[in-house]
Amino acid sequence: MPALLRQLSGLGGCTHPIRLDGHRTEYDVNTATGEIGSVLHHLDSTRLPAGHLLVRCNNRRTTRCAACAEVYRRDTFHLITSGLRGGKGVPERVAAHPRVFATFTAPGFGPVHNRPTGQARTVRACRCGTLHDQEDPALGTPLDLDTYDYETAVLWNAHAGPLWRRFSTYLRREVAKRAGLTQRAFREHARVSFAKVAEYQKRGAVHFHAVIRIDGPEGGDTPPPAWATPDLLTDAIRAAATAVRVDGPEIDGRAHTFTFGRQLDVRTIRSAHFNDAKELTERAVAAYIAKYATKGAETATGALDRPLKFAAELAQLDISDHARRLIRTAWTLGARKDLEHLRLRAWAHMLGFRGHFSTKSRRYSTTLGALRDARAEWRASQAAEAINGHTTSGNPDVVTTLVLDHWIYAGTGLTDTEAWLADSIAPAPGTEGEPTHAR
Repeated sequence: MPALLRQLSGLGGCTHPIRLDGHRTEYDVNTATGEIGSVLHHLDSTRLPAGHLLVRCNNRRTTRCAACAEVYRRDTFHLITSGLRGGKGVPERVAAHPRVFATFTAPGFGPVHNRPTGQARTVRACRCGTLHDQEDPALGTPLDLDTYDYETAVLWNAHAGPLWRRFSTYLRREVAKRAGLTQRAFREHARVSFAKVAEYQKRGAVHFHAVIRIDGPEGGDTPPPAWATPDLLTDAIRAAATAVRVDGPEIDGRAHTFTFGRQLDVRTIRSAHFNDAKELTERAVAAYIAKYATKGAETATGALDRPLKFAAELAQLDISDHARRLIRTAWTLGARKDLEHLRLRAWAHMLGFRGHFSTKSRRYSTTLGALRDARAEWRASQAAEAINGHTTSGNPDVVTTLVLDHWIYAGTGLTDTEAWLADSIAPAPGTEGEPTHAR
């Protein structure tokens, strides 16, 4: 039992681990002679307390695995933060580059229940005559389900990714235009970098939150030109967002064209020491984006966080009528041959959106993969020292290790006994709170 507890504690709270069968052996290798020496460590899954090697599921959704989603959220926080103030291989001078926080919304598909605000930010009554509470489940649902344009709403989600990609191209053109440069010359003077995350509004439409920055021609390693200012960037974003459009399919004689909605919010990001931290700070932006990186359509549809296998499943789901209609519309459109490329049935649970929830340009900052690799290397070195007391056999000629392993998938999740024991393990320190700069 103690050994099983130790194995489960290594999962860091993951509730749906991957079970693997196989083995792993580490050997000393003499790099001077190529001779393979003694066995440093051997691991056989059949000898483990759980009978398998258990590894974290690494699911980003909070509704699927809160512990793994928390790791993903923290990684996203540091990815965004490093692009705002440096660190993780990004120079600190990047904090002086022009950068803004922008939110791009979807257009309207019909009137919905909402909480409109006046000039003094006082909440007014909805068009239905009700002053909705912040947690009212009616928020975001159509005033009239029968007249809401579900077809366009689902197709907009399906084309949101291509719309963003085209916007990023338009944005570079608009920045170059304002700098008096051709697109070819612009590459020699500056570069536009970004990191974004997708979020579902309560009405089920995707919108994007993005950090957008102007760098020198080599990215964050080089200073931006003197003409690059937050105001110029803001003006270029508004122009590009207004102009961009993507042509969609023609369905039953109705042609679809997709654009961003009229609600566009662009705010300059200031450093925390500006104006007594009253401005929009780097930490606030990173925390806000990271929060939405672990959520999906379940924020709009309840607990629907996995693909449907059959349309009949909809009748058993505890979701709103609005969400049910969105999913059914995606499923119905997915049967059309001319829409096969959108894979709407596979992504019906995501209301048609099949893009990545967290993306960034190449030069914005570090990558999630680099953060995971660094964590894996640190854990491996700690495990090696705990097992062997050192990383090699002590031979001065031995400076590397040979690893031979073979693993096959054996299942997912914990047994009832393992789940009961896992519940008795205290959560990893710090997983309950906000990420800190030191983590």
